[in-house]
Amino acid sequence: MKNVMGIILSGGKSTKLKELSTMRTAPAVPVGGKYRAVDFVLSNMVNSGITNVGVITQYSFRSLMDHLGSGKEWDLDRKNDGLFIFPPFLSDESTGWYRGTADAMYNNLTFLKRSNEEYVIISQGNCIYTTTFDDLLQVHKDTDADITIMYREMKDVPLEELSNMGILQVDNTQRVIDFQEKPMNPNTLLSSLGTYMIRRELLISLLEESVAHGYYDFVMDIIIKMLHKLKICGYKYSGYWRSISSVQMYYKCNMELLNPEINRELLGKAKIFTKVKDEAPAKYNEEAEVRNSIIADGCIIEGTVENSVLFRGVTVKKGAVVKDSIIMQGSVVEENSTLNYAILDKSVTLSKNRCLKGEETWPIIIGKNVIV
Repeated sequence: MKNVMGIILSGGKSTKLKELSTMRTAPAVPVGGKYRAVDFVLSNMVNSGITNVGVITQYSFRSLMDHLGSGKEWDLDRKNDGLFIFPPFLSDESTGWYRGTADAMYNNLTFLKRSNEEYVIISQGNCIYTTTFDDLLQVHKDTDADITIMYREMKDVPLEELSNMGILQVDNTQRVIDFQEKPMNPNTLLSSLGTYMIRRELLISLLEESVAHGYYDFVMDIIIKMLHKLKICGYKYSGYWRSISSVQMYYKCNMELLNPEINRELLGKAKIFTKVKDEAPAKYNEEAEVRNSIIADGCIIEGTVENSVLFRGVTVKKGAVVKDSIIMQGSVVEENSTLNYAILDKSVTLSKNRCLKGEETWPIIIGKNVIV
């Protein structure tokens, strides 16, 4: 896929992620013990042979920029093409804030115009799935579509989450005949994955026309408004997919990684690249009991851990019990403390003899650098 370039959109403020997105954008949220959400879509592009990728970000982007760096871990630190990060910027004509996804791409139109690839794949940065985009490109060519949308039947997603997605209908030729963005009452289970294939020259033309008329959103103002003017087709994806769009979906995704089948599908089919950190292997003392959990490098386990995801450098001391929880880097669970259905952000300390318990449908969250 040397003839395809990539654009990753980090999206707006992720208020439904609560404390998890206070200091970071959704694509920078840690997932699965050692990854960030953006690692998955970026690795999908790299594994597809795409070597020219732009990441457009707006809110709380420092953590994302620190993680991506020069793109070395994804083999994107290149003289030609490579990884480009586009945060907002101030000018005489603008406040620096993007007014929508179309406006975000329009403000970085130079990146599109200076590239030479014929096609562009646009994708959200907070989606967890593993694939390559070769089939998507082939379907796009075979149907002679102007835009091809990746979609999936969301049988395994709670109905209330569907109202946060783009819902579409396709005919028997896979042409999109209806598209509703975040409807209150979805009329199908077919949801857009926020991934689109389009010719680069057409994208430039559509962005220029849209912004010239004061329209700034790619989905609402280009896809939906031009649904019957452009040939917009669908490509059905049937593998595992989750969007890190709410606390519930974030918790669900991490817990599903404890399922061996899902873990193999996500992490066993193709390599997911991430920022490398050299740490010692996890250490388990004699008193440690660990069942069905992901334990990252640098952890020290002296207590009990069950059905949980522990990131790098987590310490669980003697007598502590951690169940059905997610603990991020550098956090400490002190002696004789109990954690159930909880999410601890980075560098949290749960003091001795404390008990935190949430619910499976509403886990308790403790923000960064807090002593509880």
